[in-house]
Amino acid sequence: MAGTRPYPDDPAGPFPAPPTSFEDRDGRTIEIQASDDFETTLEDVVEMYVEFDPTDRAQGIPPTGEQRIRNWLETIATHSINVVASHDGAVIGHAMLVPDTSDPDAIDDRADVEWELAIFVLQEYQRAGIGTQLLEHLLGHASEIGIERVWLTVERWNNPAIALYERVGFEATGTESFEQEMAIRLG
Repeated sequence: MAGTRPYPDDPAGPFPAPPTSFEDRDGRTIEIQASDDFETTLEDVVEMYVEFDPTDRAQGIPPTGEQRIRNWLETIATHSINVVASHDGAVIGHAMLVPDTSDPDAIDDRADVEWELAIFVLQEYQRAGIGTQLLEHLLGHASEIGIERVWLTVERWNNPAIALYERVGFEATGTESFEQEMAIRLG
């Protein structure tokens, strides 16, 4: 197994896989689904990121401006794994795994690749349990399709995000100046 970062010995999970529907803490019905053909949901996800408050950006993502957002999503769309959360037909959350390799042939064996996680929920939908559901369903989908190692970085002062990641089984693996790196092994 190739890899550059440490991962927990024991796998986390199991996690539920999409699709699902649930009621968030504010009583809204939220739909979560895997977006296996990301091209079909790309426009809806672009719209979500256009609405995203730029002050909530982390580590430069999502980019600002519709064209930069579209370019960013189109760049990662080919090989990324995507799960979206919707309310009343509009995308309000997006979680993705992007392969940490520049070798497109390596992606065929998903278990041999490390995958970087990113998750965003529109501000007016935060703190309602949506991020937890979105993250768990992304990890469940990833496990189903053979992904074993997922990592992320989070700003060290982002305590709500770190608590969420720890709740689902991520462990701290290293720190850089203002970032906390975390990793999870899927069963």
